[in-house]
Parts: sequence; C-alpha cells; structure tokens
Amino acid sequence: MSLGRAARLAWRLGLVSLVVGCLSRPLEQEEQRLGRTPITRRPVPATVAAAPTPPASRATAPTSSAAPAAETPFPVEWGGVVLPPAGDGPLLRVALRVLPDSVILGAAADWRLLDETEGVLVRARATDRWTVQRRGARLRAVHADGTVTGWHANPMTQRAEAGAAVTWNGAAYRGALQLVPTDSGILLVNLVPLEAYLRGVVPLEIGGTRGVTDEPAVEAQAIAARSYAAERLLATRIGRPRHPRYDLLATTVDQVYGGVAAERPLADEAIAHTAGLVVLLDGRIASAPYHSTCGGRTASATEAWRGAGAPHLREVSDRIPGTDRHYCDISPRFAWTRSFTASELDTVMARYLARYAAVGAGGPGRVTDLVVADVTSSGRVGTLVVRATGGSYRVRGSDARSLLRSAAGDALLSAYFSVAAERDDSQLRRVVVRGRGYGHGVGMCQWGAIGRARAGQDARTILAAYYPGTTIGPIPE
Repeated sequence: MSLGRAARLAWRLGLVSLVVGCLSRPLEQEEQRLGRTPITRRPVPATVAAAPTPPASRATAPTSSAAPAAETPFPVEWGGVVLPPAGDGPLLRVALRVLPDSVILGAAADWRLLDETEGVLVRARATDRWTVQRRGARLRAVHADGTVTGWHANPMTQRAEAGAAVTWNGAAYRGALQLVPTDSGILLVNLVPLEAYLRGVVPLEIGGTRGVTDEPAVEAQAIAARSYAAERLLATRIGRPRHPRYDLLATTVDQVYGGVAAERPLADEAIAHTAGLVVLLDGRIASAPYHSTCGGRTASATEAWRGAGAPHLREVSDRIPGTDRHYCDISPRFAWTRSFTASELDTVMARYLARYAAVGAGGPGRVTDLVVADVTSSGRVGTLVVRATGGSYRVRGSDARSLLRSAAGDALLSAYFSVAAERDDSQLRRVVVRGRGYGHGVGMCQWGAIGRARAGQDARTILAAYYPGTTIGPIPE
C-alpha cells in the first residue's frame, strides 16, 4: 500500500521555508543537554535510495591548508535552495555522541573535511582515514603520513561525494558529520536528510526483523517517527530548539537512531510508501508519542506528563473485540514481576527518594511499607506512598517508575502496577511489584500496532485507533 505518492509535491512546496530557516539558524559553541519535553513524531517525504557504490580511489593528495573559501563542495540546488547531498527532506541535526579527545573519520567514497566557512581543510580518498584530535576547545585533523591541519576553534564538517555514507570510528551514517569542539570533548552531530534519518530509526523503534504481515505496523511507525522529527524541526524554526547545535538526540530521549547499520529493507519500504505523511489534528501536525506495550489500555497524556494534555492523547482500550485478549498481549513485556527485599528498598529510597519527594537531612530511614494510594482512570498508579521510619512520602505514579529501580539502576517498566508487601512478624521482608506494559503508555502501542496489523488493519486504521480524532496527510504549509 502506497500512502504518500500524492503527498510528495505538496510536501516539497510546503517545506522550503522550513528547510531554509533550519539551515540558516546560527549555532552556539558550548554543548549542553536540555531537559526533554514530551512531544510527537512528525513527517517529511523522500525517495529511499540504496547506499552508493564507492567510486574508484583517486590519487588526489590530501592537504592541510584551507582551500579558497569560494569553493563550495557538491552543491545541488532545487528552486534556488541547496538540497541535502542524499535523500529528500530537510536536514536534521542529530547529536550522536561526545568523544573525549579524538575520532577517526572515513567514508564510502572520496570525501572532504571543511571548516566553518566551507573552506576545504582535507581532500581524502575513500581509502583514507584521518584522525580529528581535540586540545581544549580546538580541533585539528591528522593523517597517518604526518600531514596535519591547523588548530580550529570552530566546527569542522565531513562530507562525502555522491551522497556516500561517512564514518566515525567505523560507524557509517548518511549525510554529513559535524564535529564540534567543546570543553568536555568532541560533539558529533549527523547532518542528515529526514528520510535517511528515518531509515536508521524505524527498525530500532519497532524491531528490524518484522515479517511482511507486520508491514502496516511498520508504516504506522514510520509516520509517527517522521511526525516527531518534523515537529522538532518546527520547534527549531520558531526559536525553541532542543539545543543550539542539534535538533534531536540519537537515544531514547528522542528516537533511537543507529545510522546505516540499523537499516532494514522492510522499514525502507515502509518509509518510501508513506513519504511525506504525518499525523494531523485540525490540519496541524499532531503530537504522536509512542511506546512499546500499553498492557491493555493506553494512558492519557496528563497521566504520564505534567501539562494540559491533548484531546487525541486519551485512553484507548487495546482489547480485541469480542474476546478477553488484547492486541498487545503478544509482547514479552505485557505482564511482568519485580521484587525488592527490605534492604534493597532501603538502598533505593536512600538513593532516589529525595528526587521525587521532600526528604529531610536525615534521609527517609528504613522502609516499612509501600502503598498505592490511588490509581488513574486507565488503571495506572496515580500516587505511591512510601512509609518509612523517617516519615511518609507521596510520589506521583509516573515518578514511581523511576524511583523503584533495580540494583543495576533499571526503572520499572511502566506505571501500570500493583504492590504486595510480605512480612515476618510484622517486619517488612519483601515487596512484590506486579505490572503490565512497557513505557509511558501514551499514544501508539507498538506491540498493539503489530497485533492490529496481523489482524488485518492498515496503517491508517492503526494510527486512528491510537490517536483518535486525527487524520493522516502531508505536512502543512
């Protein structure tokens, strides 16, 4: 099923101003991480192309001195707008990693390393490897033959010819790689067209080994992930970027992104079939969060996050009509159990409770009981009460997930749980937590989407179920 062919022209026309705005916004030097605001997933279209075959090596000698600033490498223009070197869609700035002191660069084709004015610092062959080193907040590039560039206090950008992938420490990514010197290390930012970005996201978010019967769920995931990314671009355009130097993180803080190594054929097809399509509410991009497993019922946005919520992010039953089963009960985390000994609870509360409740200087003391004081309308914990020798503490249910951590630091899988205390002669011995689902519970249930696809639902039907009142269409102008 192809959803996006008619949407592509409308998308191209409507996003030119967004592309220009995102690419022209200045970047600051200092790398920092901002707190996450729960948002959505939105779209952008593109033709998915296979990775280009590396061309034959050239004999061009590397240089350590900047070429004239007038030289602009590999420009491709459409309507006067410089387009990304590979794929369709506006460029995203995805923060990949901060490395302490050095990184090895390569590519699948001949490539160049540019300074902040697009001046060429290095011309390299596909077989060449250069090491970018950091000293303080300055960078330089070094070749094995001893050739070096000067030290630079501003970012460097690596671009390969013909849209080939670039590599850092052997990991391949489409688009370009920006290296930002910071006081703490080298910030690596992938400058990647949106559709190429999705190729490295969708398989990791919904699973890379899906069969053809799961394709509608993968298409739904592509639309949701595209919506999220486009929303972040829009936030940057209107002056609310996640960070001055990047739009997204390549982790669960935003969407898990693995570059070329994560790409899979079925996901590529789903991305191409849905090119340019996003979730819309009243003609505007709608927030489209998703999670692994709802446990039988999704949560409203107000249950999981502080804020006003949204009319389409409300509770949805995942029950299969006419049965006692749920679409997501095929998930390995549909139901789960975790237990804590009394001493483990004491350690957990001493370490984490002060983050979520007012705890005195003497600490919470020994835990005597855990009580679910109230539940939300979806059945999740509304308030967890921790009773201890140092006092009684009330914790918001969504925070209780992060409070009740394992010895390894792993949070509870969801806020959809109950607790049972086990005692010896009135002394707390153990608490057993029995739960359902995995994730915040808001929006699309990924395992539910897979179950619905296997039951014959298409991507539009799946998205309409989890985002009631929304439609699917091209990104608005």
